Amino acid sequence: MERVVIFGSTGMTGLCAVEAAVNKGLNVRAFVRDPSKLPDHLRNSVEVVKGDVLNYNDVLNAIKNVTAVVVVLGTNNDLKATTVLSEGTKNIVKAMKELNVEIISVCLSAFLFYEPEKVPPMFKDLNADHQRQFDIVKESGLKYICILPPHIANLPGTDYQIQYDASPGRAISKHDLGRFLIDCVTQPEHYKKVCGICTKH
Repeated sequence: MERVVIFGSTGMTGLCAVEAAVNKGLNVRAFVRDPSKLPDHLRNSVEVVKGDVLNYNDVLNAIKNVTAVVVVLGTNNDLKATTVLSEGTKNIVKAMKELNVEIISVCLSAFLFYEPEKVPPMFKDLNADHQRQFDIVKESGLKYICILPPHIANLPGTDYQIQYDASPGRAISKHDLGRFLIDCVTQPEHYKKVCGICTKH
């Protein structure tokens, strides 16, 4: 059975990814800072690993014996300058190489499709760290899927559409985004691709 580890398991999209992986019958390891943020029905269906993505040994330990890594790190709507996403991603990529794990899906932002000067000023600092994350993953040599969602909506899942190297629409349900983060790790056609995603109309 496939085993995935999900970094950022308790964020809005992270919880949806955990749910999607459990529904798919995968063996799920949820990497969390605070296990109490996982709802009971999920906590009882996954292996919970408590740790900090900035601690290399925590990350290495979480990636042992998995077939794929899903990265849904976020800042909980905190838009100030940060390096947590990129430094955490650096640790994840390094650990994957050490353990010979090749497949990674990463949730980034559709602002990476914009010219830097067209990114709204309030998102510039956060987007700079997404850009660093993006570069680390693209240069990793891993079988990556970089997913650049537009506005993530708190709406029920329907169906999504994917477009490479461009954003196909303005919004995506958090449930559809969570599902694609999981589905794509077993879909080789998406490996080494930059995927725009939106809800199908």
